[in-house]
Amino acid sequence: MIIAAIDIGSNAARLLLNEVKETQGKKPEFIKLNLLRIPLRLGMDVFTKGEIGPEREQMTYDAMRIFSDLMRMYKVDHYRACATSAMRDARNGQHIISRVKQETDISIEIITGDEEATLIYENHVAEGLDNSFGYLYIDVGGGSTELTFYENGKMKYEHSFNIGTIRLLNGLVTDEMWKQMRDEIKEKIVSKKNVVAIGSGGNINKVFSISKTKDGKPISTAFLKKFLKETSQLSLEERIARYNIREDRADVMVHALRIFTNVLTWADISKIYVPKISVADGLVHNIYDSLKRKS
Repeated sequence: MIIAAIDIGSNAARLLLNEVKETQGKKPEFIKLNLLRIPLRLGMDVFTKGEIGPEREQMTYDAMRIFSDLMRMYKVDHYRACATSAMRDARNGQHIISRVKQETDISIEIITGDEEATLIYENHVAEGLDNSFGYLYIDVGGGSTELTFYENGKMKYEHSFNIGTIRLLNGLVTDEMWKQMRDEIKEKIVSKKNVVAIGSGGNINKVFSISKTKDGKPISTAFLKKFLKETSQLSLEERIARYNIREDRADVMVHALRIFTNVLTWADISKIYVPKISVADGLVHNIYDSLKRKS
């Protein structure tokens, strides 16, 4: 079975193509066939002007046509396309969704921040975790940050904050918004158990790679704070050259690090695991689980 997931975020749009292999008596195997990322940066328009401008609107149609062609080439059996913070906030979001459907036959649904947080959990990472700990999932995107707190395998708290890397890049996050996040974390993320974090999003994945941490091992909060200080002192060009990263990663990475370090500090968490999961991965699992429930 071939499953596709399209995640249209505030910074980039991603198409993930997975083959699911089922063997009797074993867990299904999810094999990544392809992942295509296109930096649409919808949030750069939406968070400053309230709508997606003509250039990025056309880029969206072009990207969806490419995604549609790839899904056809891979003979996709099932797909789901979701848009998050930027499309949620865009005045012309529904118009663009309608035209995408007309031109490419891709049906896009706008999901809430809470749904976005839930999709991260659909990756089933928690199933292999030790119940003697509490776990805070932190997903940092261009438009929002989703926090989900689990204890004893149950969700205790989830919230989506309009604090994201593109909003920070454009100076759209106020002190009051940071204070609200801090107060929520200090009130809600409490446990008698030690709490560890699980991070997701393109920026933390890139930081994990740069850190040369072994797969399955956590990054310390102390390392992230040190790395934030180091990268903050570099120009955009210096970041691109030193870490061999794209410009559309280099300009937001510092802002992502700021969000992660603030959340970890306020929650009094000393380490974060980075299993390289994403909303797109969660969508694939969500589609598969839904099909199994119906069968």
